Amino acid sequence: MATTATTKPKPKLATAPPPESRPRSSVAEWAITILILLFGTSTIAQPFVIPTSSMHNTLLTGDHLIVDKLAYAPPGPLSKHLLPYEEVKRGDIIVFRHPTLINVDYVKRVIGLPGDRVKLVNKQVFVDGKPLNEPYTIHLDNFMNYRDNFPQGEPDYVPDPQMLQRAEAMLRQDVVNGELVVPPGNYFAMGDNRDNSLDSRYWGLVPRENIMGKPLIIFWSYDAPTDDLKDYNLHHMVDLGLHFFTKTRWDRTFKLIHGYPLS
Repeated sequence: MATTATTKPKPKLATAPPPESRPRSSVAEWAITILILLFGTSTIAQPFVIPTSSMHNTLLTGDHLIVDKLAYAPPGPLSKHLLPYEEVKRGDIIVFRHPTLINVDYVKRVIGLPGDRVKLVNKQVFVDGKPLNEPYTIHLDNFMNYRDNFPQGEPDYVPDPQMLQRAEAMLRQDVVNGELVVPPGNYFAMGDNRDNSLDSRYWGLVPRENIMGKPLIIFWSYDAPTDDLKDYNLHHMVDLGLHFFTKTRWDRTFKLIHGYPLS
């Protein structure tokens, strides 16, 4: 007699439900993305800290900036239609490699463009014979000397021999009838704190190729001395740990930086 064997069906194995996809829209993820774009892409933007008082009160010692490195970049055949490249203008605040201290970046304001005739008389700046209206400047010292009557006389304070050589060459080659005539491909730049700024009056002109970009925004401002900002030493780390909240200038956080049009 033939028989048939019956087998029970195997139970199905339990499977875990597929993980739910979570949208990438959290504030943290967007913040990380922005930081990567700003800090990780050095060809587009880079952080910069103001270590001295030469740009007070526009930029304070301890202001941490984001510098737009594409602002003055030479446009390509396609990129010139996509990116807002611009020429350096009188009144712009610029970040540049110092002409003699090649590894040091400076920030100053452009006062003279190629072809401009520049002079100072009793602290007043004249360009092409017209006085400039400069509401951003501060003067802390009433004593008049070379810096206040440029380009008359000799530089009274130049800490580096190479700086002095460049300043002397500028005064020798580019001064006509008591005015500095800015040569092609160069710019005359000064700090807003005119009595305490080591600038083009003391080390010469800024070559166009040295200009790296323009500051866009203050992302953090911390009240610290120059020595701490030039070298993030142990003292600075301890100071941050103890006083981060009280010495951070919260009112300057995310403050946009603008030039001032000088006609």
